[in-house]
Amino acid sequence: MDRRSLIKHAGIAGVLAAGTAPAVYAQSAVRWRLASSFPKSLDTIFGAADTFSKYVSDMTGGKFVISVHAAGELMPAFGVVDGVQQGSIECAHTAPYYFFGKDETFALDCAIPFGMNSRQMTAWMFEGNGMKLMREFYNEFNIVNFPMGNTGAQMGGWYRKEINTLEDLKGLKFRTGGFPGRVMERMGVVPQNIPGGEIYQALEKGTIDAAEWIGPYDDLKLGFNKVAKNYYYPGWWEGGPQLSLLVNSKAYAALPKEFQAVLDAASAYAHVDMQAKYDGRNPNALKQLVGSGVKVLPFSKVILDEAFKHSMALYDELSAKNPKWKKVYADYSAFRKDQNLWFRFTEATFDRYMQAAKL
Repeated sequence: MDRRSLIKHAGIAGVLAAGTAPAVYAQSAVRWRLASSFPKSLDTIFGAADTFSKYVSDMTGGKFVISVHAAGELMPAFGVVDGVQQGSIECAHTAPYYFFGKDETFALDCAIPFGMNSRQMTAWMFEGNGMKLMREFYNEFNIVNFPMGNTGAQMGGWYRKEINTLEDLKGLKFRTGGFPGRVMERMGVVPQNIPGGEIYQALEKGTIDAAEWIGPYDDLKLGFNKVAKNYYYPGWWEGGPQLSLLVNSKAYAALPKEFQAVLDAASAYAHVDMQAKYDGRNPNALKQLVGSGVKVLPFSKVILDEAFKHSMALYDELSAKNPKWKKVYADYSAFRKDQNLWFRFTEATFDRYMQAAKL
């Protein structure tokens, strides 16, 4: 082989080495599976994963496709963290506080009783230390987390009988999502951790005495008003529950940088879109519920004060025995304090005036 031929072939080899792999990657779609903890019937909370998946595909021209699977299709609603950690699925969409049994710190990526509202939670994650701290925590589970949705402050649930005193809570079999049950146990409640798609049957059959899910729009779709008429507020255990996209760390690391950026952008869009849907749809749904004979009732200050006292005591106990919780909660609680100071002068005062005004 002469010198010019050698150079020619070496040049082609260099081009192939530098360019073929990316070209092949770009021509073959990346396909992932997402397991949701929610039923398809809930177009708001389950729908966030559909919205996310659509934007991932749109932003990559169909080169990154994520199929979305409802709770029970690939694995149970409460099995998705194990699925992501073990790599049997690439990602999941869930409420992290469901998994407090693995470590209570999971709840800080979602909601804790008397925690932050939705805007404050978003601020902590994106502007404060929330994302950094939670990613350090999730790293031990082979997971990369992304905020992906918030319902806003929730209602306090459906009850067969009125809850007027602390005594009325004693022995109450109450469906609630994960971590809040730790506080309710201290108040004499018997918490039941039941997936969203199974709540109606349990309430209808009397397996439970009361249940909470999210708020008027979803609760109307699930038909809770047909089996219980006392609808309490506020859901003091869920002032701003954040949903999360949990991604297997190896699957994430294998993506090209541009696809990683797409995950960031699509999950952030779905994060905002979910809250917009709930805020937009809840008012009319509440009117329909009231029109069907539902009584909308407030928890008494006595009940709220008792719940607050038990919540703060629980957090102190967890900080004393769980170093992971202590590290994240110390930052979370300091941020919450400053946020409430600020909101007190602005949002809260403005909201109180507007809600009292005759519009």
